[in-house]
Amino acid sequence: MFNALILDKNEAGETSIGVQQVDESQLPDGDVIVAVDYSNVNFKDGLFISPTGGRATVYPLVPGIDFAGTVESSTDDRYKVGDKVLLTGWRVGETHWGGYAQKARVKADWLVPMPAGLDSRLAMAVGTAGFTAILAVMALEDHGLKPADGPVLVTGAAGGVGSVATAILANLGYEVAAVTGRPEAAEYLKSLGASIIVPREEINEVVKRPLEDQKWAGCVEAVGGEMLARVLGQMNYGASVATIGLAGGAKLPANVMPFILRGVNLLGIESVMQPYDNRLRAWERIGRDLPMDKLEAMIQTAVLADLPQLGADILAGKVKGRMVVDVNA
Repeated sequence: MFNALILDKNEAGETSIGVQQVDESQLPDGDVIVAVDYSNVNFKDGLFISPTGGRATVYPLVPGIDFAGTVESSTDDRYKVGDKVLLTGWRVGETHWGGYAQKARVKADWLVPMPAGLDSRLAMAVGTAGFTAILAVMALEDHGLKPADGPVLVTGAAGGVGSVATAILANLGYEVAAVTGRPEAAEYLKSLGASIIVPREEINEVVKRPLEDQKWAGCVEAVGGEMLARVLGQMNYGASVATIGLAGGAKLPANVMPFILRGVNLLGIESVMQPYDNRLRAWERIGRDLPMDKLEAMIQTAVLADLPQLGADILAGKVKGRMVVDVNA
């Protein structure tokens, strides 16, 4: 028996969530059983575990889209007992039992060997948010971005994706302009390497002109909605915006002028179904380009019982940095 956070629904359609004892026989099918060390809290997790969540289509469900730990048993030759592994994506924690438990059973194809320079705790401080951040940086670089091109904008900079993106970009020599709606986060963002702090109210409004003055050589855009539309009109000629989120809304009230008059590129970043080889490339970059002292500065810790409240907090934009969950505490 082991502890797990169980999301369930009764016959009346009412959802409940809480820590329960679970037997290993209840785990879903898979090739590898992992003794989980740590998980984390991402925006998507909040959609499932907050009191107003209820996004699950499968009940009962163990949420948690990320986890890291040690292989306990395996029927796949790629992994043996004692191997350190991590998992992000593949709809684990959404349609397949996830990381908010002391054990998980998953397909071997979904796992990644622990990258050099990381352990379970640090890997979960990165998690889906950090993985998405490096995918965004890689996409911008693949489209020609270089440090000499000028400042790179990071929206939602105090959140999980934004924090990691800020630290990586600064470490690579970019001038980082960090957008935040929390004045108290300014010193935190500067500690990660941001050199310019942009108050959210300066950029979070409906587009008034199709094109504004050119300001940004690139952008990691984590908000969506009106902010993304506004940013597009401020990009340098030929610059790219890597879009990764929709906390500000899924609609894009923009126009085509930035694309056809300035050659701006809008790059969609998807992390859930990334192919294995690109996952390895991204995690290698994280181990190399993300300063571990900066990662440590982002970490807050939690236990399984804290998760329902943390789900509500992350949806409300109240979580700063990376929330790492010790599932065994």
